[in-house]
Amino acid sequence: MDSQPTAEIIDQVKDIPIYRASIERGHFPILEKPEIARGFPDNWMTPPLADALAAGEAEFVLSTGTNHPRMQIVRPPYFLLKTYYRLWSEHPDIGDTWRRDCRRVSLTTVLATEHVARVNAKRRGTTPASVPTLDERRLDERTLYLNLRLDPELWQRDEVERMIGEIRLIRDAHPDGLYHLDCSGYYLAHLVRKAVAWGLWESFPMPASIVTAYEYTPANVRAYLERHFDCPVVDLFGSTELGYMFYSDRHGRYVPHLDKMSLELIPVVPGSEIHSLIVTSVRNPYMPLIRYRSGDCVRTHDGTPDPAKVSRFCGREKELLATPAGLVSHGDADGCVSAASPRVFVYRLRMTGQAEGRLDYTTFDGMPLSATEIQAWDKHTQELTGLRFETAHRDLVPIGNSGKYAWLSTGF
Repeated sequence: MDSQPTAEIIDQVKDIPIYRASIERGHFPILEKPEIARGFPDNWMTPPLADALAAGEAEFVLSTGTNHPRMQIVRPPYFLLKTYYRLWSEHPDIGDTWRRDCRRVSLTTVLATEHVARVNAKRRGTTPASVPTLDERRLDERTLYLNLRLDPELWQRDEVERMIGEIRLIRDAHPDGLYHLDCSGYYLAHLVRKAVAWGLWESFPMPASIVTAYEYTPANVRAYLERHFDCPVVDLFGSTELGYMFYSDRHGRYVPHLDKMSLELIPVVPGSEIHSLIVTSVRNPYMPLIRYRSGDCVRTHDGTPDPAKVSRFCGREKELLATPAGLVSHGDADGCVSAASPRVFVYRLRMTGQAEGRLDYTTFDGMPLSATEIQAWDKHTQELTGLRFETAHRDLVPIGNSGKYAWLSTGF
């Protein structure tokens, strides 16, 4: 059943053009991303928003473009960062590193680094450098961004040495030699692999806490990080337009953080236990989102559409694979990978026809899987999907233009 907004929420959005027809009808349909972009920013403009933009209390930014073409949104400055800092400060496993004034090193997409450089250039009235300096990559007094390349698989030794050196600067500035590491799980795994391969691991400063965010972290990647770091590794789930909504504890159990938010779960198709995440949020006062389809999929403990029972975030709606056995999510396919071999790192399924495809993969140690591991992967995948795939070891699985990985390519 539809979960319509409360009278209080309707009162907060009644002057926003995009919601006028819904208010007149007395029903709010699910808000899709193309509708948000249609007529932007006029479809969101109100006198208070115009005043906030003029005063610098609101700003236009682009979403990451992981699930869809990059979408322009409007929000308060540092909207996502403030949500992150609040979760970090309150988290039961890593809140102490916030209270001990640990600095945050962020290892994620080059798009994020470039955004920080633009923010700093605008603040200083200068033009962003083509290669941002260390100071230009400081978001605030607490956070430094490291990455300067689209694909972390292509990092060279001098880049890895630079990043390790910059991490060391942050660590050494703390009186107890502590720092907090924020990352995409894939990116940190790439950095660890290269540091180990090039004899640099002994010089890698150990963090006091780690947060993975930004994209789905496969089970093998999480296990790889946990083998190399003796500290809590927790996950945050959210988005540019919504902020962070869930966090995991160090054991992988998810806890909601729904300040000024509510959720609906809707089966992606009737009868499916994979659910679309539908969010109502007034956390961002300049762009409240009512019944917004985030593009993400979840599963619950018992398969029911109960938001209180979310057990797993299982990838993106656009990356659901239709199979004879039903829809398969990234998280479902990932279970086949980790069950077959802990050595698989990045993987991508490329459909080459209606009922066949190829699984390209890399490994943490750079060596192809054994025949036994391949057979196990094929068995698990066939049981899940009813399909068979050719499996091919690669030196590199390409990253997307957003700087994030897609597990599924459906272009024949």
